[in-house]
Amino acid sequence: MKIFSGTSNPCLTKAICESIGIRPGQCKVNAFPDGETFVKIEENVRGEDVFIVQSTCPPTNHHLMELFIMIDAMRRASASRITAVMPFYGYARQDRKDQPRVPITAKLVANLLVAAGASRVLTMDLHAQQIQGFFDIPVDHLYAAPVMYNYLRRKKLKDLVVVSPDVGGLKMAHAYAEVLQAGLAIVAKRRKSALEIEANNVIGEVEGRNALLVDDLTETAGTLTGAAELLKREGAKRVFACVSHALLNNIGIERLRKSDIDELITTDSVPRLAIDGVKVTTLSVAELLGEAIKRIHNNSSVTSLFMYKMKAADKAAQRRAETSAI
Repeated sequence: MKIFSGTSNPCLTKAICESIGIRPGQCKVNAFPDGETFVKIEENVRGEDVFIVQSTCPPTNHHLMELFIMIDAMRRASASRITAVMPFYGYARQDRKDQPRVPITAKLVANLLVAAGASRVLTMDLHAQQIQGFFDIPVDHLYAAPVMYNYLRRKKLKDLVVVSPDVGGLKMAHAYAEVLQAGLAIVAKRRKSALEIEANNVIGEVEGRNALLVDDLTETAGTLTGAAELLKREGAKRVFACVSHALLNNIGIERLRKSDIDELITTDSVPRLAIDGVKVTTLSVAELLGEAIKRIHNNSSVTSLFMYKMKAADKAAQRRAETSAI
């Protein structure tokens, strides 16, 4: 087994390799003066089980093309199996024709990965789970939720209500609410444009409670900040946001600075620098991805990685609570 890194998130690749106990594969990735990407694998991969870690974060098209070239280089170097490890799968929001004469780019990216020579895909928190069906090769879809749960349970937030910032995130919010034994609410919103969101109403009880907004992805932070403002107006004490992929641009950073969000909790699926004026907690998914890579290599099941396992003390406390309620 060998793990190689593209240029999108080398720190995550290094952490994954450390969690497994191997060194990252040696690979040269640079550009010609005209912008073309050049890749050279600097060690033998013939007959090897190869994993290429590359998030399709901005610049998205550059990182995607780099991934295709790396896969092709591995295929031509006779690697036995090539797994594209994509902690963040770009273009996932373009998964259907919701207007006339528009592409389904998530499907196009899936086709290009297969055409380049990928044998399987390992990804995390897809924006739309049906994207797995766009592939004719195996797809292992992980969730960052277990990493988030552990952190949130350590915070021991009282009077917690989990809030979905839109209808599409209700399933995720319900899963968080069940594990954290919290209430559930949803924000009704209306999208005015690609950059502007209007939050209209809250369904559920949030007054006097700590609110936890959960979502898979934020870029301009319009949905999160609009929902946080509405929750504060409805009487929420504090507002936290839990997001798997925080691809924050300048607009999103500025909105967060002015927002009512007390803490943004996210993962290192995409690289991110420290942001002044915003409390951002970054949780690592390196061990989660590393364990999945080990199991794929050993042809073992990865199902248990999808589920959150409570500690024995937490289970005992839950049983006592249930017994006293009866």
